[in-house]
Order: sequence, then C-alpha cells, then structure tokens
Amino acid sequence: MTSTRPRPGAAPRTDGLDGVGAAGAFDGALREFFAARRAEAAAISPAYTATVAELESYVLRGGKRIRPTFARLGWLGAGGNGEGPSAWAVLRTCAALELLHASALIHDDVIDAAPTRRGAAAAHVMFADHHRARCWSGEADLFGTGAAILIGDLAQAWADDMIRTSGLPATAQERIAPIWSALRTEVLCGQLLDLTAEASAAEDIDTPLLVNHYKTASYTVERPLHIGAAIAGADSELIAAYRAFGLDIGIAFQLRDDLLGVFGTPQETGKPSGGDLIQGKRTVLFALALRYADDRDPDAAKFLRTKIGTDITADELDTMRAIITDVGAVAHVERDITARTERALAALETSRTGAEAKDQLRALAISATQRTS
Repeated sequence: MTSTRPRPGAAPRTDGLDGVGAAGAFDGALREFFAARRAEAAAISPAYTATVAELESYVLRGGKRIRPTFARLGWLGAGGNGEGPSAWAVLRTCAALELLHASALIHDDVIDAAPTRRGAAAAHVMFADHHRARCWSGEADLFGTGAAILIGDLAQAWADDMIRTSGLPATAQERIAPIWSALRTEVLCGQLLDLTAEASAAEDIDTPLLVNHYKTASYTVERPLHIGAAIAGADSELIAAYRAFGLDIGIAFQLRDDLLGVFGTPQETGKPSGGDLIQGKRTVLFALALRYADDRDPDAAKFLRTKIGTDITADELDTMRAIITDVGAVAHVERDITARTERALAALETSRTGAEAKDQLRALAISATQRTS
C-alpha cells in the first residue's frame, strides 16, 4: 500500500493491513476529512480556521487507533471484502470513531481539570494559553474551558458527518444507525455516572464496574465490533459473540487503565503520576482497596479516604500506592483482567469469526489488556 487516500476514480487497497498499516490508513481518512473541513472553515472566519487546525492537530498527534481497528476487524471477521470502493467507505466509517474519541477525551479533561493529554497540554489548557499569549480580555481559563467544550462538540458532530458521507451503501447506513446512536448515548451515560460517583464519593464496586461498561467497554471495543459486523451484515450469533468478547476486553482494558492511573509514570501514560488519586477517581481498584483495608487495616482505609481527591504530595502518593498494593487490591484487579481476557478469548475462539481477523483480534485483545501506556 503506497497511499492511504483514494486516487481519482479508484479506492486504495485496504486488504492485508496489519495494525500499523491500518492506523496509517485511518489517519489518511481523517486527513482527507479535515482537508474538506478546512475549506469550509476558511469561508467562515480565520478564527474558525485556526480552531479547526487545532482540532486536526489534536486528533492526529497521537493515539493507538484502537476503536477504529476493532471496528474494521469486526467487519473483516464477518466476511467484509478487503478491497474495492466499499473498503474505503468502511475505513472512513471506522475512522469516525477517532473523532468521537477526541470529543470524549476533550470533555473528560475539562471535567477532571486534567492538565495534560498524550504528553501535551490538554485542549482547555492549550486554548487558555493561546488567550494569555494574545493578551485577550477576560479570564483565560474560562475561555479555555469554553473553547474546549465547543471543539469537543464539533468533533462529535463531525464524527456523525464522517459516517454520513463515508460512502457506505444506504442499507449498511441503516444497519449501523441504531448502533451508532446507542454508542454515543452510552459513552455520555458512562461519563455522567463517573462524575456522579466522584461527587457522591461512591465506595461500592458495582458503580465503577457500571462506569467501566458504559464509559469504556461499550465505545472502545463492544460497539465498534458491533458496527463492523453490522456493516458486513453479520448474523445475530456472530454479533452476540463479538459483544461478549468486546464487553470483557473493554472492561479489562479499563481495569488496566485504572492501574496505570495510579502506578503509571508521565512518560508511560502522558498524564500526571497518580492522576486518578489526585482527581478523586472512584475506580474499581480504589473500591477494592477500601474494602480490603477496612477489613485488614482501618487506619490505612482512613488515610485513603482522607487523601483521595486532594493535592497529594509525592510521599503521600507513595503511601497510597503501598496501601493499595499491600491490602491486595492490585492482585485482585490483575486476576480480574486475566479472567476477563481468557473468557473473551474463549468466546472469540468458538465464534465464526474469519481466521485472519480472529488472529488479529486475539493479538489486539492481549495488547490492550497488558499495555504499559
């Protein structure tokens, strides 16, 4: 494959793409989409053009393209053809998931007041810095928050547009429409549940598991696979197998993220060390730590409750990490990741997924749940 963009009158070959090649093809589809949006923006205002450029940079500067990769493999595994005009339309449809993902990340960072994302300034921080650099009137942070909310909304609207203009046949568009609608609703529901759990200081395990389902598993693995299968016209049996696989891998993916949110370094994650504890995230890991500490070391449990969501010092962070590890919460989460991964792989193995896609899904599942960043 020498180009990720279609030549006039032809679509690029998309068969035989490995993970790296697919990621590059998704980026090519996104660049093509943004090129058209730049022309539209230029007709409106230079300020709008600059904002579109910032969004394009944000979307393309990093990320593993996990969601579109799962969607494309769902299509291939359900019998999707790897070449021809329909393949480019599928690629564009899958790539739209990255715009939805960007919207979720931008809004998530505003909600969490997170300073960084992917090793760079979060969108609201970047816009606030632009405000200060230009010596504009008003509060820079307030402007940054407003601009980030709007650019996140724009990314979600454009995700819809990218699917609508992807070139998929009308029948495929009709099949994926209710799934796409469910995906968007579920991720917003999960975000609201997450926000409520933090505000209410929820300590039960069921709440963060519900958040993991709707905020992560649904739109990271389960629904992307479902979309790919629906494009290919898969039967209900294969869709059920995909969704079972996707739910377990998606939750395992988030459980790994919970561990990285406490123990990962900024170099590994692109986010502050111990960020989940500083931001007061009510994760499965933290709920387990409280449950075990209440039984084994009440003073340690009190320390965790007192410090979460505060301006934690480096020494306090080390102490919290030690408690979470020593009471057995880390080991519990690792066991759950392993169990969910094995269960998901068993569902995949017994499904009628095509052999090539099955191999790639197996590898992607292991990579997603054992990652260090």
